Amino acid sequence: MSRNFSDTGSRKEHVKITSEPKPGFLERLSETSGGMLIGLVTFLLAFYLLFTNEGRALRTAKSLEEGLSLVVPLDSIHSISQQNEGRLVHLAGALSTSKPLFDPSYGVSIKAVKLKRNVEMYQWVEHEDSKEYEENGEIKKETKYSYDTEWKSEVVNSRNFDREIGHKNPSAMAVESFTAVSPNVQVGSFVLSKGLVDKIDDFKQLSLSHLEDPHADVTRRGDYFYHSDNPRRPEVGDLRVSFFYAGLSGDDPHLGSAAKVTVIARQRGDQLVPYHTKPGDVLEILYPGELSVEEVFQKEQESNTMKTWALRGAGWLSMFVGISLMTRIFYTLVDWFPVVRDLVNVGLKAFAVCVASSLSLLTISVGWLFYRPLWALLLALLSIVPILVARSRVPPKKQQ
Repeated sequence: MSRNFSDTGSRKEHVKITSEPKPGFLERLSETSGGMLIGLVTFLLAFYLLFTNEGRALRTAKSLEEGLSLVVPLDSIHSISQQNEGRLVHLAGALSTSKPLFDPSYGVSIKAVKLKRNVEMYQWVEHEDSKEYEENGEIKKETKYSYDTEWKSEVVNSRNFDREIGHKNPSAMAVESFTAVSPNVQVGSFVLSKGLVDKIDDFKQLSLSHLEDPHADVTRRGDYFYHSDNPRRPEVGDLRVSFFYAGLSGDDPHLGSAAKVTVIARQRGDQLVPYHTKPGDVLEILYPGELSVEEVFQKEQESNTMKTWALRGAGWLSMFVGISLMTRIFYTLVDWFPVVRDLVNVGLKAFAVCVASSLSLLTISVGWLFYRPLWALLLALLSIVPILVARSRVPPKKQQ
């Protein structure tokens, strides 16, 4: 493999050209054989994904139906009724925490469920733009490398750059990011479980306009603290720090009223914990705002539907890719005949689409067999349609 370097005259951009001999037939055949193995694994994984997804979707739907039939709306969030012990309950109200979260290093304090410190460093970032072409019987790859300085939350390892000289980044940040979580979060008299607290993630950036510079070497500009001699013209290695909060608890003169949430979970004493349904799912639901029981379960059903279709699409795509890789060898066998190669390529793609569609529908129908047998039968019949469509497009043999 030969290399050819050309510089654009700028320290921030250069072009590199690599070349290697065009692979021979046996080498291409060997690569195709390896792809067939990967295709087989991808093909088999598609069956697992499609089959288990249908069982998960139906189980979740039945769990939500059970939850909707059993849930008890609470009349008050400030009194705990022993009659609801162990039952699935619905309540809505403002969040409250026992004490504020704070960061003494920057003088930040807030009554909220979560406080996140986000640290960014001004660093070099490498961008690649590649294109391949054939020249003199060789395959050449031309890659343009360009370098810019950006604020990044993670350290960019400049050792992986094509050209580190002049674009070197520090190996670590002097200040670390972190997220503080309140140990006790309540809605009225009820304490939220860890799972419910984890669902409070609607982070908003904290305004720092009412705060002073915490140290002599730290400057506040807008909603950032800068570790920089000149925040307007930062240098590589400079830091800026911002803060985000989620789940405001209690009224704040700068941020407004406490955040309200809607919760559906099992009552255990004064705690709200997961509820285990008969189909096997766990109901531990939290949404921002005040929602009715019907609105909550409608959102959950919509979420289940979206997830189901997304996984169905992923399963079909996985099956299509697997079939394409397994049949790629036919393309390799004729790839030196341009016209034949293009026709075979189109035929293989059409074959992969039809077979992937049929097998996906058939797998989904098997997944429904024990839950909804009539729907399973309908889907099984529908799985034949792509094959019939493909056969109808094949011209009949000429009569002798």
